[in-house]
Amino acid sequence: MAEKFKVPVEKGKTYTIDILRLGSNGEGVGRVENFTVFVDGALPGETVTARITFVKKQYATGRLEKVQKPSEHRVKPPCSVYAECGGCQLQHLSYEGQLAEKRQQVQDAVERIGKLKDVPVLPTLGADDPWAYRNKMQLPVGGDKRSLHIGCFAEKSHRIIDIDACPIQKGGNNEIIPVVRQWMKEYKIPAYDEDKGTGMIRHIMGRTGVHSGEIMVCIVTAVPMVPHMKELVQMLRKDVPGLTSVIQNINSRHTNVILGNKTKVIYGSPTISDSIGDLSFRISAQSFFQVNSEQAQKLYDTALSYADLKGNETVVDVYCGTGTITLFLAERAKFAYGIEIVEPAIRDAVKNARDNGVKNAHFMCGDAAYKLPELLRSGVKPDVIVIDPPRAGCEEKVLNAIASVRPKRVVYVSCNPATLARDLAYMKTRGYETQKVQPVDMFPQTHHVETACLMSRVKV
Repeated sequence: MAEKFKVPVEKGKTYTIDILRLGSNGEGVGRVENFTVFVDGALPGETVTARITFVKKQYATGRLEKVQKPSEHRVKPPCSVYAECGGCQLQHLSYEGQLAEKRQQVQDAVERIGKLKDVPVLPTLGADDPWAYRNKMQLPVGGDKRSLHIGCFAEKSHRIIDIDACPIQKGGNNEIIPVVRQWMKEYKIPAYDEDKGTGMIRHIMGRTGVHSGEIMVCIVTAVPMVPHMKELVQMLRKDVPGLTSVIQNINSRHTNVILGNKTKVIYGSPTISDSIGDLSFRISAQSFFQVNSEQAQKLYDTALSYADLKGNETVVDVYCGTGTITLFLAERAKFAYGIEIVEPAIRDAVKNARDNGVKNAHFMCGDAAYKLPELLRSGVKPDVIVIDPPRAGCEEKVLNAIASVRPKRVVYVSCNPATLARDLAYMKTRGYETQKVQPVDMFPQTHHVETACLMSRVKV
């Protein structure tokens, strides 16, 4: 009989651990007697002391107590609430180190999960400025009669960490925070209590048009009528340059979803404008728009270069969302089709095409597993297919539909290296070889990484 495995660590005890790599959530991954321990805040190459906080048969987690031998890439986080806030995970790692680790994360996924060898994973495309990049801000509001909290949720909780500004937010968004705080205190506007279901103000959303300079403020409320909104508008107009729009969104449901279904304009326009490349977009409170406009341009340029369009191709963009990539493809293709199962996104895509004067794009609402064969039966033969799925990756039926259409090239844009690697491995069984993978850092200071990947059909 095989000897029963004994976990070599105990909860509450401290251990010296050599950190080997970063995990998928930005935590350090080390080993004690060949047993995996995850340590938040630890970096590859470091020797740390960690107190074990949680133990399972396969792994344990530990709290960082002391860095005995620091990484050469360890830096002091500039944010005063970084240790408490759950928004960023990598401020203690130099930006050069972040780019290297994100490339390694993608490469590890391709090799370990996808079992794909010798696939070039290129150096991560970094941001010119890894700070102040987010054009969209969503901050929870909480507290009681004695205290008011506006900020970010603490990691793995709904406790709100008060902030005056966030270093990864655009300056225009940060200017909103003190104004709303002053208004709520001065006019005694109560914050929403999610446990009791009482109060008024749930969230503050800010949106900044990076290229237009226009700013939208959206106040998410639990009730339709909020007093002193006129005074809020006056205060915002005085202290927030570029203010274009003040919106009230009403969300009376007991839910973690931030926005409700009803929105009304309190001041100015229902939308602000922004652009990526030479395409312009009108952005409402509920619109999807990439939160890092500058890096989105690099991601889309990479996808376009991989599509290698000469002007006479037919392209299909699967999971097209609001049609941003579709419209970039249409500029260089003979015709572009966008497929998306979410109907409001398709309505936005049609409007975006119309607003930009793009006439060689058509959008279809439905499941790509069925819409792709429909296109084929109607005589449409795609030369290139672009896919940009959610974090869960592509459904197998969608991958099968893509393979059955037999495009020359498939460009896969992904926000999750693990599901990307899984899908690349599956497409290999359907006759598509992965040519190269390009990580793009859309979210500096966090563990997230986007990738653009080129697959080509193997000639049999």
